[in-house]
Amino acid sequence: MTFALWISLLTATVVISLTPGAGAINTMANSLTVGWRRSFWGIVGQQLALLAHILIVAAGVGVLVAQTPALFNAIRWLGAAYLVYLGVRMILARPTPEAAAQAPTETRNWELLRRGFWVNLLNPKAIVFFLAFLPQFIRPAEPLLPQYLVLVATVVGVDVIVMWGFFAAAAKPFRRFAATVRGQRTLNTVFGILFIAVAGLLVFLH
Repeated sequence: MTFALWISLLTATVVISLTPGAGAINTMANSLTVGWRRSFWGIVGQQLALLAHILIVAAGVGVLVAQTPALFNAIRWLGAAYLVYLGVRMILARPTPEAAAQAPTETRNWELLRRGFWVNLLNPKAIVFFLAFLPQFIRPAEPLLPQYLVLVATVVGVDVIVMWGFFAAAAKPFRRFAATVRGQRTLNTVFGILFIAVAGLLVFLH
């Protein structure tokens, strides 16, 4: 991959990562509930999902998903249902004073990683996006493995920096607000509604 092509890849990846979506909402919610440092585990889960998407597209499965409406719609509805589940779960959560004080230690790292993984994975539009995105930066006449390694390192590296350094950090000033019962209930409601809104976009925007 030439330096000019890599710069184009880097620029496109930064713009894409800064575009708010389910991953950004999940990252900010984690940062508020478990703290900025531990929100990294959710980001790791999201990156594992990105790797899965890239592998799916590179293996040619992405074409099958994109060209099979029934399969695409099944994944789309499943992804939307999971986001609605997360949203409703957050809205219905009723923190107590003890829960508000102990919130940073309640959620296990594995749970954060798992939720981040499924939030990003169950998005068929991401597969279709990578299907359109990857070919622009891959030269079939050149060795593929080095190109994919550079692409993966760039996409994952940029997304980690943006998620942890921007979205998770942006939530840090509200941590004190999240430490109260009223504040935590408000934030749970806000982020729950955002998850449901993203689910609606996933279903109704084709």
